[in-house]
Amino acid sequence: MPDDTVEAGDTGATAPAARRRRLTLRRKPARPSALAQRWTTVEGVKLHYRESPGPPGGATMTHLHGFGLSGSYLVPTAELLADDFHTLVPDLPGFGRSGRSPSPLGVEGLAHAAASFLDERQVATTTMVGNSMGCAVICEFAHHHPDRLDRAVLVAPAGGLHNQPLGKALGQLMIDSVREPPSLIKVAVPDYLRFGVPSTMRLFRALTQFPALDRLLEIDVPTLVVIGRSDPLMPGPTRVKEVAGRTANSVLLVVIDGAAHAINFSHPGELSNVIRQFMTDQPIVDDPNSPGQARAYEIHRGEHLPGTT
Repeated sequence: MPDDTVEAGDTGATAPAARRRRLTLRRKPARPSALAQRWTTVEGVKLHYRESPGPPGGATMTHLHGFGLSGSYLVPTAELLADDFHTLVPDLPGFGRSGRSPSPLGVEGLAHAAASFLDERQVATTTMVGNSMGCAVICEFAHHHPDRLDRAVLVAPAGGLHNQPLGKALGQLMIDSVREPPSLIKVAVPDYLRFGVPSTMRLFRALTQFPALDRLLEIDVPTLVVIGRSDPLMPGPTRVKEVAGRTANSVLLVVIDGAAHAINFSHPGELSNVIRQFMTDQPIVDDPNSPGQARAYEIHRGEHLPGTT
């Protein structure tokens, strides 16, 4: 690819050579993604999603995004797992590049939309990885389609009383915004603007009415919960551990020091390593290959989890 060049400081043929500079901007070729961009139609709505073929005969892993966002910010983690799993990252109806349903969808509607998307892709069962609101969608999916969920990975499962009322949640989001990588801005802002204020108000109201804790306690498949130590939208690890202990002893709770809310984007190395160990029933060991000061470790392991002695 030829370089793009910009002439700087050129004042004409008579300008001294010392005042002439040529600034050459070299474009780095984009790294090919492990996920292909695809489109389909689900119940009359045009749906955008990302997909990797995964290993032949491999299990399917579906990644579900959070409030107001598309699946774009989930891609860093999804890409790192794409060699191990048939990977799907949809933009649910009304989010990202997908079309809107005729009627606005709440959590239950989004869970049914996820099921319809999997039907269209001929996926009978899947592991689901959600972030923030995506965790509520997974819990609702498990409530209505328990036989279709292999395992659940709930990353920063916000959306309960800790985030109410709306003013409190907005304040938490402002605090979180300065704890996330600056590169998240160019990914998140277009999604939020596209989602719009009316949709934000409507869906937040639906989330306040969602029985998040009841649905979480119902899940009876192996479940991994990952929280960031610096996440202002989540209660502290002690409170989360207390809730985890009230389930049917099938929950693994992991903390990532140095992470805030959008862990799938900010710490894909640590998160994908934790997910891979969970999927193979291994003890959680911090990934020495992930740079920085982040550290992953488990603080609760249900006694009935596979591989637990």
